[in-house]
Amino acid sequence: MTSKKYPGGWDEARIRRVLDYYESQSDEEAAAEIDAAFESTTMEVPVALVPVVRELIAKIKSARAPRRNTHNATLPPSRGRTKSKSQRSRGARG
Repeated sequence: MTSKKYPGGWDEARIRRVLDYYESQSDEEAAAEIDAAFESTTMEVPVALVPVVRELIAKIKSARAPRRNTHNATLPPSRGRTKSKSQRSRGARG
């Protein structure tokens, strides 16, 4: 038997209620709901401010993004102790 998996907080009864709600809507009701959602999630911005708004959005997205390891993964791991800059400049005299 396969088990059904639902997102957190969801179960079959809740899914049925949502389906019933949308299946019972008239076309006019559905269109009004879409229009209302569009109005509440959009905003007009003067053309001159678009670059500034885009920059702010990019900053917010980068601040929310998970931090990635930034070391160069293509370099092989070092073996043993590495020489300091002064030791390398002395060469074999060391």
